[in-house]
Order: sequence, then C-alpha cells, then structure tokens
Amino acid sequence: MEMLSRFDRIIRRLSSIFEYFALLNLLMMVAITCLDVIGAKVFLKPILGAIDIVMLNQLLAISFAGTATLLLGRHVQVEFVVMLLPKRMRGVIESVVWLLVLFFFAVMVWRLFVYGAGTGGEVSATARIPLSPFAYAAAVSFIPICLAVLADLLKSLRKIGHA
Repeated sequence: MEMLSRFDRIIRRLSSIFEYFALLNLLMMVAITCLDVIGAKVFLKPILGAIDIVMLNQLLAISFAGTATLLLGRHVQVEFVVMLLPKRMRGVIESVVWLLVLFFFAVMVWRLFVYGAGTGGEVSATARIPLSPFAYAAAVSFIPICLAVLADLLKSLRKIGHA
C-alpha cells in the first residue's frame, strides 16, 4: 500500500510538470496565432510557417496534458453496466481494460520512438521544422501515462483480491 501511494505521488508530480509544459505550448499557440493574424491583416506580413508551428505546439500541448487528464478522470469512460456487476467481476473487467490501455500506450511510446529515429530528416511543410524532436517529445510525454495506467491496473487487481 505504501509503495503504491508513493508511486502515485511521483506520477502526480511528474504530471504537474508536464501539465505546465502543455500550458506553455498552448500559450505559444495563442501567441503565434494572434501575431500571425495581426501581421497578415495589419502589416500584410504573415508569419512564415505559423500553421506548422501551431500544429506542432498543439501536438505537444495535447500529449503533455494527457497524464493530468487521466488523473483527473476527464477521459471518456462508459461504466454504467459495469457498476451493476459484483465487486470482484468489476475488478476483473477493470483490470482487463487497464491492461489493454497500458498495452496501447506502451505501443504508442515504442512506435513514436521508432518514428522519431526513422524520420530521416523529415520536416514540416512550410517552416521546414524537423519532426523527429516532436516525435521523441510525444513519446516521452506518454511514459507517465503508462505509469498512471499501471498504477490503476494494480489498484484494480487489488480489488479482485479483496472482493
């Protein structure tokens, strides 16, 4: 029990750090969009590659906010049928679901690292920004999600044992 609560605290601390990084990217999206609109409409000089910059900031904002979203319970869950089942059966179903989610995010981390290594100098369309650092950043951002899902999996397995 103590180990799991310590694990939860580490995940929450890491999540809050990543959440600030997501907020920074969101603010950069707003700033670039405002500057691009003002530059294009007032000075007839849009920012070169503004769409690319906003798109890559959006990737980082969404991926780095994922753990906080998971911890706050803001993700989609359909559990109205599961709540009618006995406690042990709920634990089994939750465990299977968390195991599948863990597998999904672990594959995403793996494939993003592979994609980052294999982009071979691939760049964004207009601003020519290299894409591999963003693939690596997204992969790193999903690691705390894997840890949070692992903690939820362990909690659901405990439900099976204590039911």
